[in-house]
Amino acid sequence: MEKSFWEVGHKPTLFSAFFYFDLSFMVWVMLGPLAVQIAGDLALSPAQKSLMVATPVLAGALLRIVMGVLVDQIKPKKARIVGQIIIVVSLTVAWLNGIHNYQQALLLGVFLGFAGSAFAVALPLASRWYPPEHQGNALGIAGAGNSGTALAALFAPGLALAYGWNNVFGLALIPLLIALVVYLIFAKDAPDAPAAKSLGQYLSVLKDKDAWWFIFLYSVTFGGFVSLASSLTIYFHDQYGLTPFHAGYFTAACVFAGSLVRQFGGNLADRVGGIRSVTIMYILAAIFLFILSFGMAQQWLGLTIVILAMAVLGMCNGAVFQLVPKRSRKEIGVMAGLVSMAGGIGGFYLASSIGYSKQITGSYQVSLTIFAGLALLAMVGLTGVKTRWGTTWGSATATATSAKVKSGSFRS
Repeated sequence: MEKSFWEVGHKPTLFSAFFYFDLSFMVWVMLGPLAVQIAGDLALSPAQKSLMVATPVLAGALLRIVMGVLVDQIKPKKARIVGQIIIVVSLTVAWLNGIHNYQQALLLGVFLGFAGSAFAVALPLASRWYPPEHQGNALGIAGAGNSGTALAALFAPGLALAYGWNNVFGLALIPLLIALVVYLIFAKDAPDAPAAKSLGQYLSVLKDKDAWWFIFLYSVTFGGFVSLASSLTIYFHDQYGLTPFHAGYFTAACVFAGSLVRQFGGNLADRVGGIRSVTIMYILAAIFLFILSFGMAQQWLGLTIVILAMAVLGMCNGAVFQLVPKRSRKEIGVMAGLVSMAGGIGGFYLASSIGYSKQITGSYQVSLTIFAGLALLAMVGLTGVKTRWGTTWGSATATATSAKVKSGSFRS
């Protein structure tokens, strides 16, 4: 008899992974909620402001593949300890020495990328404890650490107003160190972790065309989510004249919507099929992003559209990653690194293009319309490969029994 989700796995590891992932994401995107105040003091242009916000996203994307390799070489727990130490040192230096110019802000953004690389550790750490039929739930809970982006939006602007934005870097060290202690005590590596691989074996993953499909799919879903999470404080400030404090609350509402439903996306994919659920979500994401590109005149309407877009992208993140371990369970570390790296690159594109679109055209329409088109392209591509996926590895690994295959656990 198949065991329920709560009867398998290792819950202390799952929830400690969520906790440190949550606070890592808070630190990763913190330049976004602080961008209005930093840009004012450093006299940054819209393009510079957006590039500053996008730099941690890109750095996190590139570092995810590095962390993915480390996960397979020294196991997830040790890999994350290395990354956490680098983040703590970087924030301490920024806090004590201060950020005095644009170049220093970009350099800090590069080091904050190590916080974004937590993705390539948290998911394998959780995934390796759970069988295929519970991957959606496990990765949904661990991946819900995306909600840390909401914590940054919720608290960073207010703390910056009260203590100065540079001191926010020092204040962020307090929860970050608590998360590190919790992680050290409760997180454990799964006993059946795959053996370390050579560099050639890592590169061989790229020979699999399914890997490239996952890379593209996630670059759209997670790219859209993290870029909006990083840029919404700027968007609400510019579009509706909100103060950084109130724009932060608007942003937090949107990010919470996208983060909290990620687990539901994974669960839905477990129940009705990953391919089917992802396809529907891409269509909805394209619709909401296209509507958003026109710029809603009323604050409440703009907020509603952004919340809907973020919710769909968040669910799609969970649904896409429900498919990854089914296809590449033995290479989940490097695959998670590759796929999440692509998500960060997609996020860098949108986060940086938003500022350039604003500076050149006076609105955000061009960048948002292009990203809506990418969502439609992802949907079309997925439609093209769903038959092959549903009749090869999908039908073989999505379920533990033939009865579940017949019930549609991995239907297209």
